[in-house]
Parts: sequence; C-alpha cells; structure tokens
Amino acid sequence: MTSTFPNISISTERLVLRPLDEDDVPALAAMMNDEQVAAWTDVPQPFTEDGARTWITEYAPTERAEGRGLDLAVTEFLTQRLVGVVQLTKADWHVRSAELSYIVAPWARGEGYASEAALATARWLFQDQKFERVELRTAAGNTASQQVAQKIGCISEGVLRNACIAHVRTEDGGWADVRTDFIVWSLLPEDLEGAGDGLDGSDGFTSFPEWS
Repeated sequence: MTSTFPNISISTERLVLRPLDEDDVPALAAMMNDEQVAAWTDVPQPFTEDGARTWITEYAPTERAEGRGLDLAVTEFLTQRLVGVVQLTKADWHVRSAELSYIVAPWARGEGYASEAALATARWLFQDQKFERVELRTAAGNTASQQVAQKIGCISEGVLRNACIAHVRTEDGGWADVRTDFIVWSLLPEDLEGAGDGLDGSDGFTSFPEWS
C-alpha cells in the first residue's frame, strides 16, 4: 500500500500552510514569473495561469496521491494573501526522508517567511509523520537560500559538483542555462533544538524539480 501525506493545514505565529486551491492561480502565476524564481528554479518560463492551474489541480494532487510529496500554499495569517509555496518531494516512506523546497513572493521577501514556513513543515514532518530526515539542496550562488537552511538548523553535508542548472538572462531577453554546484543540507529531529531563533531576514529559493 502506498503511503501518502494527509491534506493538512499548519499554522505558525504569522502563517498558515494549506493545500493549494484554484483561488491561488493568479497569485501563484505572478510569483513564479519573478526574475529570482526564474534564475534559481526549474519552474517553466514564462509561467502562465494555465500552468498554475495545472499545478494546483493535476500535478500537486497526483504527487500527494501517489506518495511522492506534498505541495502547500504559504499564506499570511491576517490577510490570507499567498506569500509562497513549500514543497516536499522524493518522499521515501521506508527511509522516512523527503526533500524540502520553498519559494517566497517578491513582495514578501526579507520577512523571514521562508524560514518560518520551512521550519514549521519540518517540525510537522518529524512529529506527526515520524520522518527522520529532511534534505535541502541549494545552488552554490544562492546565498539567501543557504541562509534559510542555516537558520532552521540544517547541517551542510557537502557539494554535488556541477549538479544544478541555474539560469541567466540573455541579450535578447530570454533565459540560458548555466551549470553550477548543489550544496546539500540535512535536518534531523535532534537538530531542531534551538532552531528558529532569529528567523527574520533573507528569504531564499531552493531548486524546485521540473514538472509538467
């Protein structure tokens, strides 16, 4: 029997993490067309509302139903505004491990939302789902994302050389692929002691897996 993540809502002091729904389509599409998101992730560009709707109604439900992962909208508690997305992928139900990714909207950066959402997701994964390992991969040049990993208590395990595709603008306004290294981080249940101190600061982007 395939194990799956439940449809859940996770609350923090400032945020609510919940399943994506179709009301999120416009905000999700706008967020994914941001320059920094395009540079550090494999989200298709340009990202259309049809693409956002496909993610919400087809891709995310299938990933959850087949036990591979979980996609959560990150919203402000007071305004309900979409501030980002957290994604669990590559779930291994025997090893009890998963990879964690996050994106924050341009207007919401610098508030510590990525750290707050990532830490809340990791705590839920360890405490409620009894997972034993969370892995993050950050591009070598993505210092903001590396700061998020450090703030939530992750330990750097090493470098996967030439394993990441980032993107740079071309002279004609398009995007070109550039190869770089991945820094691999891990978070275990025992690493959470003291995690979350001083979460205000930069928000980063881990590299989302390519999807269609």
